[in-house]
Amino acid sequence: MSAEGGTKAIIAALAANLGIAATKFVAWLLTQSSSMLAEAIHSVADSGNQLLLLVGGKKAKRQATPEHPFGYGRERYIYAFIVSIVLFSLGGLFALYEAWHKIQDPHPIESWQWVPVLVLVVAIGLESYSFRTAIKESNRTRGQTSWVDFVRRSKAPELPVVLLEDSGALLGLIFAFFGVVLTLITGNGIWDGIGTAAIGLLLVCIAAILAIETKSLLLGEGANPETTRKIEQAVLAGEGVERIIHMKTLHLGPDELLVAVKIAVPGAERADELAQHIDEAESRIREAVPIARVIYIEPDIYRPAQSPAVTATPSSAAEPG
Repeated sequence: MSAEGGTKAIIAALAANLGIAATKFVAWLLTQSSSMLAEAIHSVADSGNQLLLLVGGKKAKRQATPEHPFGYGRERYIYAFIVSIVLFSLGGLFALYEAWHKIQDPHPIESWQWVPVLVLVVAIGLESYSFRTAIKESNRTRGQTSWVDFVRRSKAPELPVVLLEDSGALLGLIFAFFGVVLTLITGNGIWDGIGTAAIGLLLVCIAAILAIETKSLLLGEGANPETTRKIEQAVLAGEGVERIIHMKTLHLGPDELLVAVKIAVPGAERADELAQHIDEAESRIREAVPIARVIYIEPDIYRPAQSPAVTATPSSAAEPG
């Protein structure tokens, strides 16, 4: 669901940005407006970013190999991190450089004055459609989570990236619109430069947020609290499991979860009974959390003096021991 929704949002954003980039370049050639040039480069950067996300999604589907036994799910995180670098360098830094150049040598928009206004109005409409698509697809997986938490905690990077890009694109267009309109009204090109500087600062901030969030995913994040509770409940629901001694989880990709759990079992249990209870626990985990693809269950004898443990309450926190 998340992968399909992310792909749909990416394609919608890519189609919008390619068209917008072409019209912005035409407007810049006609008017020499720095805001239009910054926005054109912004759209080119966004288009490249969406292509990177599509490439990352395709590469992540490769089958596991002996060299990469846990598969390639993290390819999606790597390409999302590259997106933040592209947005920072090609989008943000270029806009700031262009703003500095324009403010140092301001000049009014002397020809085709209506063109940038028309292009920006049309671009706002197209970006709004792309943003609406990203919101619609995100709502399918967001649930009751706030938008801030969704961006921070989502394990699938595509939708948060597109949401941030589209929101940044809309704000950037508004900054460009005010910069161009004020330049036309006052005849002072410094407003064009100020609008460009606002675009650059916005892109740098969004790139920083993306870099921080995707870095966390690359380092390795565990399951969210709700998923952790489901796994605990599944483990403790059957016979032969006295308690969870400790448990660790790790996202191998947005839709792949590794679960490693040490369970306390009765000391007198026979080997065949123990193996059956472990198999049943694995089945319960997979039924409760379908993305749990790799599961390791280690049986042990619980020793209270050595190891604080998870009690039979499924929602309690697991502590290492």
